[in-house]
Amino acid sequence: MNIGDRVRLLHGREEGIVRKVSSGGRIEVEIEDGFIIPAHKSEVVIIAEAEKSYFGENANATKEADGPLPISAPKDQGLYLAFLPINDQSLSLYLINDSHQPYLTHASEVHGGNQRTLFAGTLNPGESKKIDDRMLKELDAWPAFLLRFIPIQNKLEKAIPPFERQLKMKATQFFKHLSKAPILGKNVYLFAMEQTTKDLDIRSLNAELKEIAAKPEPIKTVKPSRSIDLHIEQLHADPGKLSNSEKMRIQLEAFESKLNQAIASGMDEITFIHGLGNGVLKKEIHKRLSQLGNIKYFQDTQKDQWGYGATLVRIS
Repeated sequence: MNIGDRVRLLHGREEGIVRKVSSGGRIEVEIEDGFIIPAHKSEVVIIAEAEKSYFGENANATKEADGPLPISAPKDQGLYLAFLPINDQSLSLYLINDSHQPYLTHASEVHGGNQRTLFAGTLNPGESKKIDDRMLKELDAWPAFLLRFIPIQNKLEKAIPPFERQLKMKATQFFKHLSKAPILGKNVYLFAMEQTTKDLDIRSLNAELKEIAAKPEPIKTVKPSRSIDLHIEQLHADPGKLSNSEKMRIQLEAFESKLNQAIASGMDEITFIHGLGNGVLKKEIHKRLSQLGNIKYFQDTQKDQWGYGATLVRIS
């Protein structure tokens, strides 16, 4: 049993993804809404293996020759970038068109002022296209993805504007996007393209790209301190004016920002001082850490000074 396997609990109806495998046969399973359930290997069964033994080797096989699968989304919705786990180390990238509209599609990765094309062609309704592969352990070093969609309209009708979307993956957000993909019918990390998109001005696109290439902005990786104090007094000038929810938001934003910086700068560990309080902040931090694939482990630390109010994070 490996990280990334989809399993079903033998003594319940829950299904989920294995997020952590510990010594002694203990595992952690992420179910719906991101909740983590501890279990023993003997208490779960890998769904793929169980279904294979019951239905046969070709139970879930899908052939490209069979043609596009039925469309499930409403008209003109459902363009996605999907990351399909192959094992606990690698992912395959797919473009999915779960709409009734064909698109000319261009997908590339952005390296400052340079780009590499991953896919350029027609993405038909009900179709998925594999465009690349990625290593999960290199997630924080992945370049940004730039995707452009131009609708193909073969009859006279109201014009649908082209649009583009640029995505830069962050470890603290990526693993929250686990969902069942339309068309593929498998559990993937799914990113919808219609959300926060902008209209694409084709005529000014080349000028914009030339300007970016002429003045590339250097990417600066800020290395944070090895110990980060998340007490609200250290993060806000006047914490007395803040509600509890606002304090929590500011503290979690600081936690994610410093963790991203630590990962990106190659640090092997970082400590977050969150205090005890009512335990809500610590619980939320531990929940988010348990969902990340590039965290070796996390544990209470500096107990002589902070009791159980500090967490050491070991980065893989």
